[in-house]
Amino acid sequence: MSLTYIATVSQEGLAPPRRYLAVALLLLAVVLVVLDGAIANVALPSIALSLQAEADNTVWVVSAYQLAVLVAILPCGALGEIYGARRVFLIGVALFTAASAACGLAGDLPLLILARFAQGLGAGAIMALAMMNLRQAQPQRMLGPIIGINAMVIAISSAAGPGIAGAILSVTTWPWLFAVNIPLGVMVLLGGGLLGHVEGAKRKLKAKALLANTLMFILFFSGADRIATAPVSGAALIAASLACLFGLLRLERNSDVPLFPTDLLAAPAFRMAVIASVSCFCGQMLSYIALPFYLQHRLHMTPVVAGLYMMPWPAATAIIAPISGRLANRVKTSWLCAIGGALMALGLLVAGLTPPDPRGIGFLVGTVIAGLGFGLFQTPNNRILLLSAPKARSGAAGAMQGTARLLGQTVGGVSMSIIFATLPLSAALNVAVAIAAGCTTIAGLVSLSRARYEMGQAVAA
Repeated sequence: MSLTYIATVSQEGLAPPRRYLAVALLLLAVVLVVLDGAIANVALPSIALSLQAEADNTVWVVSAYQLAVLVAILPCGALGEIYGARRVFLIGVALFTAASAACGLAGDLPLLILARFAQGLGAGAIMALAMMNLRQAQPQRMLGPIIGINAMVIAISSAAGPGIAGAILSVTTWPWLFAVNIPLGVMVLLGGGLLGHVEGAKRKLKAKALLANTLMFILFFSGADRIATAPVSGAALIAASLACLFGLLRLERNSDVPLFPTDLLAAPAFRMAVIASVSCFCGQMLSYIALPFYLQHRLHMTPVVAGLYMMPWPAATAIIAPISGRLANRVKTSWLCAIGGALMALGLLVAGLTPPDPRGIGFLVGTVIAGLGFGLFQTPNNRILLLSAPKARSGAAGAMQGTARLLGQTVGGVSMSIIFATLPLSAALNVAVAIAAGCTTIAGLVSLSRARYEMGQAVAA
């Protein structure tokens, strides 16, 4: 089945100043999604107290959002290719904004969890199609820098999320954490006409494929949530998730544009970029969980001070990401990713395994190195992941980029739960940092293998 993809956007993207306004709107939507994922954790104690809920039940305020994003992201990428990236993206923004209002008005925990799930569905559409819309807005030569700016915005939003949540909670109640999304979401919707419009491809989504995709992520997420406390049932759920993946692949084995993008994964550059991304985000999540424990239990810092000591990582990432985007136009992306993975591994080892220093100088140096490595890796890796896909499959590529990030973070979180459950805290921290460094090393080596593949292709040509 061939794709009919009728573009009304020139190869040079949108004309200025419309281009810059469209990019600003897209980045604003990304900020909304990232901030919303970062601020909810801080609000859980306030939510539990206000709604008179058990603390363990309030965790679903976060989990429902993450699960919905996982369920929605691949179908939304496909829907963007079918009905147009702008249309599906703006539907996602509208759903996210309406669900934010519902979160603020929720009078009990089940309603709040349901509203958060709806928010996650909208966020899945935004995450899947932000890069597709950016690719339509920007000329090809500017994609490297704009991917770097996107990474910088994500890093700054992630770092600022807890602080913004704390500031809001210091003057008002938790519903305002969600209410602040409403005017920003409305702003994106009002400016939505500035985005580029590309007609979609005429094809259908199989209902059985959508069901298999949904069950796959629900079972995987449920199994990952249980694996540390109930390993047998957790492993069984993950096995069932893999069976759903196998069923999904069989259902779409004859499709030219499958929901799970095996057509894109067949390309070595795309496949290697996805594997490297999963490995890198697994290492990032392991370290993001382990290092605050290191600060509080080994260096005896308060949570507030520990939070400040974690700031250099996203700050370094925010600085290097746009620079890395420009370097990607001049230097082989595989080499940049390999160097980034190596720096991240080195930084983690310096931060987590050097002898404790009361002032944490070694820790700060290590996190700066790790943050620089993370930014140096992510921008060119995302660039090769997105640009190795045909423009008509930008939705699937963007969705797979988000899926790789979420999958890596989930595996990292599960690994940390298992480490905590099986080892004493002092040993667990060392093991977690070592595994995190190993994951980022694997990400660098996979990128290096891409360089070898590219050289082989050049020689063959």
